[in-house]
Amino acid sequence: MFKKLPKLFFLLISSLIVLISLFFAFASFFQAKSNVSQQSIRFVIPKGQALSIIASRLEEADLIKSKWAFRFAVYKNDLTNKIQAGSFELSSDMNTWEIAHALTVGTDDTWITLPEGWRLEEIAESLSKQGLENFNQTEFLNLSKGLEGQLFPDTYLVPREITTTTLLSLLKNTFASKVSSGLSKEISSSKMSLNEVLTLASLVQRESANDGEMPLVAQILLNRLDINMPLQVDATLQYVKGYSKTELSWWQTPLAEDKKLDSLYNTYKNAGLPPGPICNPGLAAIKAALNPGQTQALYYIHDNSGKIHTAITLEEHNTNVNKYLR
Repeated sequence: MFKKLPKLFFLLISSLIVLISLFFAFASFFQAKSNVSQQSIRFVIPKGQALSIIASRLEEADLIKSKWAFRFAVYKNDLTNKIQAGSFELSSDMNTWEIAHALTVGTDDTWITLPEGWRLEEIAESLSKQGLENFNQTEFLNLSKGLEGQLFPDTYLVPREITTTTLLSLLKNTFASKVSSGLSKEISSSKMSLNEVLTLASLVQRESANDGEMPLVAQILLNRLDINMPLQVDATLQYVKGYSKTELSWWQTPLAEDKKLDSLYNTYKNAGLPPGPICNPGLAAIKAALNPGQTQALYYIHDNSGKIHTAITLEEHNTNVNKYLR
């Protein structure tokens, strides 16, 4: 019996050594990527990004040793629902636990979303409520005069201390990148000027129920232009009328009497496109204006479910109105 003790003792010691080795090997995955102080880098987490993708991106950026160790650290400390979207200053001399915690601490940046189809005043109004320390609504409106249609609608990550001029430049630069440069070939080959493309796109944006029908709406409006038929777009009447204190909206319900409004933007009184855009259209609407669909229709309506119905003749159009709206 006593002769077996050395063997048992040896096995226990061996097992203990193996366990300790495994422990240190496991723990090493949570250590900092670098033992020397490193310059921090800006790491951005978009809204709704999955933890698995965040972990992989951290590993690819050489900020952590193992994406699996990071995910373990997050689950172990119950941080799954605490990681924030935003911009963070991280460095490879931070260990995995520190990085996981850093991503839960409030960021100095904030996400702002500017939907497609908003006019300048709506954008300015929204930005004034975003907690941007140095944003001035009046200054923004003054600086953006003449830029309707060129403030690109998107989701932006910006510093809370961003100035009005810097923010406006960001919107303009994004437009330049995605439209002026991104669609330069299509714009140069179009028979319309950039202002006309944006104006048509703004009408398409406000008149369409979804991106899929935008090329169809664009072609119908172009068909009207081709025969010098007034565009008769209700959204232009809404643009002329402006903000409604009753409806608390910049896009109040148009009335029959509004068709008599004295404005160059009134497309019931004036043939052709209005002088400029009535909103800031998204990329889908701009592409639709540049590459419209194929149809001979001159009329369209949306039924109560939002489905579009087109017609070539006024008689067909009236039939659709009676069938789907009355």
